[in-house]
Amino acid sequence: MEEFEASTAAKKTKTIYISTVFGIAMVLLMVGMLGLILVHANKLSRYIKENTVVNVFVDEGARETDVLQFQRQLDSNPFVKRTQYVSKELAARNLQKDLGEDFIKFLGVNPLSQSIDVYLKADYANNTDLNRFAAQLKANPLVQEVKYQTSLIEQMNKVMTNISLVILGFTAIFLVVSVALINNTIRLAIYSQRFLIKSMQLVGATKNFIRKPFLLYGIWHGLLGALIATILLVGTLYVAYQQIPDLIVLQDLYEFGAVFVVLVGLGIFIAGFSTFLAVNRFLRLKIYQLYR
Repeated sequence: MEEFEASTAAKKTKTIYISTVFGIAMVLLMVGMLGLILVHANKLSRYIKENTVVNVFVDEGARETDVLQFQRQLDSNPFVKRTQYVSKELAARNLQKDLGEDFIKFLGVNPLSQSIDVYLKADYANNTDLNRFAAQLKANPLVQEVKYQTSLIEQMNKVMTNISLVILGFTAIFLVVSVALINNTIRLAIYSQRFLIKSMQLVGATKNFIRKPFLLYGIWHGLLGALIATILLVGTLYVAYQQIPDLIVLQDLYEFGAVFVVLVGLGIFIAGFSTFLAVNRFLRLKIYQLYR
């Protein structure tokens, strides 16, 4: 009979611990998803900024060799990520493709100018730096005109900043909720062991001796939960990339790795700290309080 009761108690404890691990995993999964959304939003913002083009039109009479030399100078500019030379012929072909007809035959001449498309680094894709960069370009005698959409860039930066702040706010709120949920889950798991804790204390075991195995189990459960959440996140990313191949341009293994490391660290820390608090709570209780 005693063996049966011991076996039943062991199964019940194992079930509680399994549910604790999966509870931690589900909570960390949601935190990880918000983290990945934040990373993707940041990458999307940089991608859009770095694909915002500044059209630099050069003088009609400029030689191509001079323009190409000017392009090399632009490539060495700290503001510039990359450049693309657009000859008169290439500009004509691009316009013909957009219009769907050969406008040169109608006009009898190619009125387009050769130009250089300049793509700035994301940190400089704002109106202040753009205006300063445009002033530098206009000081060059080869440059005839510099065109870029000021209002679009300002609006884009504002929208991206608002989106990032909203996601960051949701992440912070959910992180607080996650800590509370994991803490409650672990407290319930430790609650089932409250008589064991008090029995050990009554026979003379020190608090550190009693606390140590529970802390190790808590850390282990946090690690397992974080690993399960990480595996599910990787699977989610894989499915997302299969369904939306264009997302591959936002892929950054270092930033994703940082999210996963933070997730594992968070799982271990929250689970360990919550276990510490829960065990201490039952260590302080009187015997008659265990039945409440």
